[in-house]
Amino acid sequence: MLSKYHWLAGAALCVVALPAAAQTNAAPADENRDDQIVVTGTYTLPDKIDTATGLGLTVQETPQSVSIMTAQRILDQNLISVKDVITNAVGVSANEVDDVRNSFFARGFEIRNTQVDGVPAAWTLAGGNGETSIDVSIYERIEVVRGATGLLSGAGDPSASVNLVRKHADATDLTGYVNASIGSWNTWRLSADIGGALTADGRIRARLVGRYEKGDYFIDIQDRKKWVLYGVVEADVTDSTLIRVGMSHQDSKPKGATWGALPTFYTDGTLTDLPRSQTTAADWTYWNTTNQNIYATVRQEFGDRWNLTANYNRLKTTGDTQLLYLYGGVDKATGTMDGTNPYKSKGESIQNSIDAQLKGQVALFGRDHEVVLGALHSVLKRHTDNYVAPFTQFNPNLPNAQPGVNNEWATNVPVIGQEGVPFPEPVWGTDAVRNEQERIEQTGYYGAFRLNVADPFKVILGGRIASWNQRGFAWSGPSDYGDDNVFIPYVGALYDITSNHRVYASYTKIFQPQNLYDREQRLLDPLNGAAYEIGLKSSFFGDALQTSIALFRIEQDNVGEMDGPEIILNGQTFQPYRAVEGVTSKGFELEATGQPLPGWNVNASYSQFKIEDPDGNDVNTAQPRKLLKIFTTYDLPGVLTGLTIGGGVNYRSKAYSDGTIPGTTPAVPFRFQQDGYTLVSLMARYAVTEQLQLQANVENLFDKKYYSQAGSFSQYRYGAPRNFTISANYKF
Repeated sequence: MLSKYHWLAGAALCVVALPAAAQTNAAPADENRDDQIVVTGTYTLPDKIDTATGLGLTVQETPQSVSIMTAQRILDQNLISVKDVITNAVGVSANEVDDVRNSFFARGFEIRNTQVDGVPAAWTLAGGNGETSIDVSIYERIEVVRGATGLLSGAGDPSASVNLVRKHADATDLTGYVNASIGSWNTWRLSADIGGALTADGRIRARLVGRYEKGDYFIDIQDRKKWVLYGVVEADVTDSTLIRVGMSHQDSKPKGATWGALPTFYTDGTLTDLPRSQTTAADWTYWNTTNQNIYATVRQEFGDRWNLTANYNRLKTTGDTQLLYLYGGVDKATGTMDGTNPYKSKGESIQNSIDAQLKGQVALFGRDHEVVLGALHSVLKRHTDNYVAPFTQFNPNLPNAQPGVNNEWATNVPVIGQEGVPFPEPVWGTDAVRNEQERIEQTGYYGAFRLNVADPFKVILGGRIASWNQRGFAWSGPSDYGDDNVFIPYVGALYDITSNHRVYASYTKIFQPQNLYDREQRLLDPLNGAAYEIGLKSSFFGDALQTSIALFRIEQDNVGEMDGPEIILNGQTFQPYRAVEGVTSKGFELEATGQPLPGWNVNASYSQFKIEDPDGNDVNTAQPRKLLKIFTTYDLPGVLTGLTIGGGVNYRSKAYSDGTIPGTTPAVPFRFQQDGYTLVSLMARYAVTEQLQLQANVENLFDKKYYSQAGSFSQYRYGAPRNFTISANYKF
């Protein structure tokens, strides 16, 4: 019996086996598993997923927009981190906050829902403990469901949900790969993925994935180091019982890390336009993070119609930082800045969750119907301690100044033209000051029923009773909010027009508590509203090529939008928000993915939306309204057999945020804007032998200079310039 599993070498590899990669024998109990992966070597996934409804439906059977970043696609594009993958996903944009934190957006709203193997995972603010920079070598694929997914994720966020699907130990033969790569900024990586049976009968199997990475960056004085290790053991205790236990650990240590970005203005109000290599960090800064996940799964099958799965997950992330924040304008004559804030902290976030899911089929009125029932309970505890650096000088012009008492850190700090800010490392305080301590508890009970009304007509009815509560405090004040027993309905319908064309419609409620405050420090009410979607999903060439067209409408109240520039409150910089009522986002998405011809892989997508308040004013303008993403590869025939060439184009329309020029009285309005831009990439791979392949990737081929973030705290950050990677991969 041939396994449906394909050793596609992990998401972190720079090289991939050709589509004719070897298959392996499966373990006896794997025959009926839903989580297998078919060997295709393409950008489509014929298997079932649980991300949207929990019913175990294929992408074509799910009444929402679903995109799969398969292992083949990830490897072809040389995508390394979660940020790299999500940035290339259909309809998703990213903002780089700084060297560690990233924010993601879809359909005009921030993506807050993340899952690991279908279990919701709580990340720190913008991934402050390195979550968005997690290496994807340990994941088999990444699923992105656009639209609200409150049925499974608990909080119905209208943007999207991202599900990271781990690699599993499915192979019985010893197989795997080793990989080495080198690239721009002295970056090199060593990777390996090895697995197979531990017992002669193949009933106990193991898999081990590892990577080490080291290099510099295009920003001055940066030095990056990372190692990743993942191991999993699976056992077929009986022919119907599977136990899976695994652990992953990532350790990242970027030195010379920046906190924040580059100043937009000189003190005279003119624009800075600094070089891409400019940094605002000192040589003593770092931002160390660890990401650890321990998990266990028990899956019991009851005949061929029912199964019960129970999971335990423990997610632990930590941050250990020494940073320097510079703010304000730059003196054009001296190249110095006055606003400085050295910062040292240690933080920890631990989330424990348990969940169970019963899935099966019932016979009614002569037809089989699918049903799923599930429950989840998770508790997250996190805290951050700050080690305060004493002030070093006295400024009589500051509020509450006391003669002889230092009240600010160093000023007139040289920045422009410096390779690292010459700001001496402070003498840090030894007593920890707890600036953040929060406890987040989430409980949910959900169910969905897929009615097989007729051969071409299916209806999905579902709902979730969700409770989500947060208690504690953060820098800006109390952090107490949430709600109990909120019902989140889900309705979907699909109708087969022909054997390869299916129309669908879906509706779900939006409910999302938010930790945002207005100018009076009052907590904004939770987001609420509804999401509607209709679309057409088609397949061609025997399902080798799949297309989708989606129209969506999102109606929301209490949308948190930045209320002017940041203000100083109780000695801390504070960004106030206002609640916008009656916000409506509507738009469409197009996607084509798969193999139009043998050896030709393609993914092409276009998305567009418009989001306004009741008065017709644009909302969340910092997000681009139009995204075009294309990537394709082709295996050359004839005398060039063994050579694969490919490339991609990513277009992002303009985005902007309105603010003011700091220090102007009265305040002078200013629009922080990134115009539309296009990035082009190329790749080539050559199979020297069946086992050995060489690959080259070039990103930002035309060296486009663009902002990866603009306007936040009157700062901007450049995206990466042209860069390359060359790698060698040996599989066995």
